Amino acid sequence: MSLTRLGMSADQERLYRSLLRGPRSTPDDVHHELAMPDVSRVMEELRTLGVVTGASTPVAPAVAVELLVRRRVEEAQRRLSDLGLAWDVLSELAEEHRSGRSVRMAEQLTDGPAAARRMRALLEREPREFVQLEERARERADAASDAVPSRRLVAAGLRSRIVFSVDALRDPEQETHARSQHHLGVLHRVTGEPLRHLAVVNDAVAFIRTDPSDPGAGTLEIRQPGVVKMLSELFEGTWARARELDDLPLSPIEQRVLHALTRHDTDETAARSINVSVRKFRAHVADLMGRLGANTRFQAALRAKERGWL
Repeated sequence: MSLTRLGMSADQERLYRSLLRGPRSTPDDVHHELAMPDVSRVMEELRTLGVVTGASTPVAPAVAVELLVRRRVEEAQRRLSDLGLAWDVLSELAEEHRSGRSVRMAEQLTDGPAAARRMRALLEREPREFVQLEERARERADAASDAVPSRRLVAAGLRSRIVFSVDALRDPEQETHARSQHHLGVLHRVTGEPLRHLAVVNDAVAFIRTDPSDPGAGTLEIRQPGVVKMLSELFEGTWARARELDDLPLSPIEQRVLHALTRHDTDETAARSINVSVRKFRAHVADLMGRLGANTRFQAALRAKERGWL
């Protein structure tokens, strides 16, 4: 078999085989034997391939073949990558033909609602996966109708994961909303890491704010596969480091409520012992029971002890 099938030129193969037969041959010897006028250039090419050392000594045939095969495999992977880009262009052209509008690898959207509409449209066509990094679990109290993802899409099989900032939990409504969505199938985790708004739909389209410091500056929709892949990996890394909602430590008031709950027979005496109203005490107890997944206060106390909270 000729080594030209593995990427060597005819002159490179002739010179390599000659060096194998006589490793100590001088360039002049090789020139006369092979009638090869440009021995120095071909020798340098063999060094670049890695099959000849700096001292003009050929590497063992097994090593040479392995290097050549590896180069061909890498070349094939590059060509496949180029073909993948061709398919991306084809998909883009097909979408333009279908929708009658220009489809670009990156497009500036005017505002948040425009981005939300675009995300919902993508998920309506293919409700597969939606992931998001966001400062808060819920931006506005009146945003239920604009939510991405919607309950209907989650019910249709959409897999959704959201990471939001632990600082948002200073607002009790944030945790309440996150937990209610979590139970419906929109999984939430929290992190103390700085977050910038990011959403990725079906591992294919990413949305980031044009200016992280200005929510009104608009959103950039990105379809370039390499960039989307990088942003998806950014999300996955953040998700892996983030904490489950049930793993969050108790706040000081929650710790006091939990201890009072186990030490007093009535809500009135328990609330009085920690200097809060009965209504506030009962609200904290309800939150703790929901967090522990407990149906009774006795069950809540048992589960709190299992977690080391008592």
